[in-house]
Amino acid sequence: MSTPSLFAGERTTRPATRLRRVISQGRYEAATMLRNGEQLVLMVVMPLLGLIALTATPLLDGMGYSRVEMAAPGILALCALSTAFTGQGIATGFDRRYGVLRFLSTTPLGKGGLIAGKVIAVLVALALQVVIISTVAAFLGWRPPVAGVLLGIPLLILGAITFTALGLLIAGTVRPEATLAITNLGWILFAALGGIVLPAGKFSASMADFVQWLPSGALGNLMRGALLESRLDIFAMVILLVWAALCSLAAVKWFKWN
Repeated sequence: MSTPSLFAGERTTRPATRLRRVISQGRYEAATMLRNGEQLVLMVVMPLLGLIALTATPLLDGMGYSRVEMAAPGILALCALSTAFTGQGIATGFDRRYGVLRFLSTTPLGKGGLIAGKVIAVLVALALQVVIISTVAAFLGWRPPVAGVLLGIPLLILGAITFTALGLLIAGTVRPEATLAITNLGWILFAALGGIVLPAGKFSASMADFVQWLPSGALGNLMRGALLESRLDIFAMVILLVWAALCSLAAVKWFKWN
């Protein structure tokens, strides 16, 4: 007759897998982001105002397409910039200031897991943005080709990954106040002069040559190529992939928890 173990009534638990930890962190980050009123203004209100303004004004006239056809791809790219770069950069910077990241550093999540969790949160928020912006654009007469939509979705995800890594690189290496200034200024410059909303044809030749090398210009060109012509811009794709790889590696290497 066997002697009952003192621990017979206890359940054996195993550590969560890396994937489960990342998904849990992503769920937490997404919930926090969607409850933040300032984040929602940046993610939804600003892109909507941009879409309406570009559709109502002649800024994009003479490009061979209707105003809404030219505006919608750039505004969708702007959503990735707003949520991934500015939103995540500011949130992470202040999490770092108030010691939240220091506590996370004691968990098995690690830098790579933290970045992956934030990317998941950005993609959740971006999906909501795409639905809202596309619905409004459809009411304004936007009818993108199906093939272009299927091509544009992974390109937008790549853009979100790139800008998330860039935002985290800034938030993890400079002071929170500097992060706030850099990411807000970066949003303005990328949106106005970075080729993400306005195509290169609206700039001078020398400016257009410079803009195409930026991640904003590459994403803008990719989205317009996909949603206007169902075409993959190979050059812009390579540029964005290089930015994504460099920013991700740099964020993992130099990110500081406190």
